[in-house]
Amino acid sequence: MEFINHLFFSFISTFGFAVMFNIPKKQIFSASMLGSTGWLIFHFYSVYSSTSIISAFWGSLAVGILGEFLARYKKQPATIFIIPGIIPLVPGAGMYYTMDNLVQNKLTKAAEIGIETFMIALSIAIGIILATSVSKVLKKTIK
Repeated sequence: MEFINHLFFSFISTFGFAVMFNIPKKQIFSASMLGSTGWLIFHFYSVYSSTSIISAFWGSLAVGILGEFLARYKKQPATIFIIPGIIPLVPGAGMYYTMDNLVQNKLTKAAEIGIETFMIALSIAIGIILATSVSKVLKKTIK
């Protein structure tokens, strides 16, 4: 049941950010489904992986690839799918706990959480960049 709750809330959070980012109304549902799919892949790899860094990479790579596919299929820019789609993957709790530990002067714990949070954010960026680059290369070779 907890898994379904997480899936539902990843959809709702992506939906909210899609509305906040003024995505065209016809594309909000697709962007929200993409966010849920990215979280689903992240969660799947979290179960089988020892670190959330690898899980975030695979989730963001899936969001990037599916976002590029949706962009071609719906004739829209890829960013209107990818940007809200990565929202469930963003390590907001890690950022919060890093700052909380800094304020409490627990520097070692803050550094540990901060480095992991930075690595998760970096893996998300690498996944998106890789998906976008492969899409552009494929587009040029097809033409």
